[in-house]
Amino acid sequence: MHAPMRPRVVLLLALMATTGACFDCVSAGTTSPYNRPEPRPNVFVANSKNGDSASPQQVHTSLVGQDKMRISWITQGSAPPTVEYGKSPGVYQNSATGNTTSYKYALYKSGEIHEAVIGPLEPNMVYYYQCSSDSAREFRFKTPPTQLPIKFAVIGDLGQTGWTTSTLQHIAQSNYDVLLLPGDLSYADFFQPWWDSFGRLVEPLASQRPWMVTQGNHEIEKMPVIHPHSFTSYNARWRMPFEESGSDNNLYYSFDVAGVHIIMLGSYTDFDPSSAQYKWLQADLGKVDRKRTPWIVVLIHAPWYNSNTAHQGEKESVEMKASMEGLLYQARVDVVFAGHVHAYERFTRVYNGKANDCGPVHITIGDGGNREGLAKRYINPAPLISVFREASFGHGQLEVVNATHALWTWHRNDDDVGVEADSTWLTSLSSNPACKS
Repeated sequence: MHAPMRPRVVLLLALMATTGACFDCVSAGTTSPYNRPEPRPNVFVANSKNGDSASPQQVHTSLVGQDKMRISWITQGSAPPTVEYGKSPGVYQNSATGNTTSYKYALYKSGEIHEAVIGPLEPNMVYYYQCSSDSAREFRFKTPPTQLPIKFAVIGDLGQTGWTTSTLQHIAQSNYDVLLLPGDLSYADFFQPWWDSFGRLVEPLASQRPWMVTQGNHEIEKMPVIHPHSFTSYNARWRMPFEESGSDNNLYYSFDVAGVHIIMLGSYTDFDPSSAQYKWLQADLGKVDRKRTPWIVVLIHAPWYNSNTAHQGEKESVEMKASMEGLLYQARVDVVFAGHVHAYERFTRVYNGKANDCGPVHITIGDGGNREGLAKRYINPAPLISVFREASFGHGQLEVVNATHALWTWHRNDDDVGVEADSTWLTSLSSNPACKS
């Protein structure tokens, strides 16, 4: 039995039926003439002076399996890694105890990083919870549905600026179920207090809905002699459910939610055919049951298709595409989201550089609000496979309505007002007879 349709979904289907909406349209590339506002300064969120050393901060949630959630948080001092939770404010019938870690980076030492996996949880349900038995701070989250429809918020290259704050405000109003982030989270870039600031900045959203992320180049933070290891901060703070999908690395994993199989790939770890990531991806795609998850969505950081002048010819784009594009095409992946380029661009369904009705739609969404600013220059004329491109900050929403149709919209940050600037209806490849593999 399918979950009841939300009012917006009913309206979307009605519009689709009556307005001749575009399904996976191919048209000449459009470069928006929009005049974008100026950059905004960085936003550093300091630790509250009111909380004690055992007070939880930087709280965020992520999915674990079909009916569990990982709660992650940090305390400045020692505190129990315990989460108490229930369906009513202040009433916690259940509890779970996890583990505590910390890390050092040059002269910096992190706070106590706690995590606990809670569940089983009911779908589409609001739960109230507290961390480390701190009754002064109660949080709540909503679990995603187990059946379609489902709504994803998608942002890349988020950073911590005034535009980031605007993006997060718009996302908070979107009533999304799960957030997907294809890399470049905090832009700490070696200065570890910015990781703490980022955790506090996103806590109001990330403590209420699951945030599922993968890494970008700004998460590497490897320094010769001083810190010779990569992804130390990212792996310590943003642990994802990699083990549940058979991966041996937090940098790539997959998960199912409602009727969507989502794959997070690592652009900055080995991806050639002899690599562990390649072999894992091959095995993971081979397990997908399109009757149970009719949609497949992939996230990478460095885009495989890009008509912006920024980040052209990089190994992580060119060689990863050469290595893995065939796997995604044979599996009939529906959509590939990327970041890295600080602008928005949507391509038609494409494979091997050409329009292909059975290839994925590639979307670059690296415009969350980072401090490096926008990538404003495009290659002209626009390639025919590029449908829409614009250098503005914003976010995307993917509303998977049912097994066959989904609505993608991109929302520009326009002087703090969210503006829907691009949209298209997508048809799942699993429902296209011509794409049966």
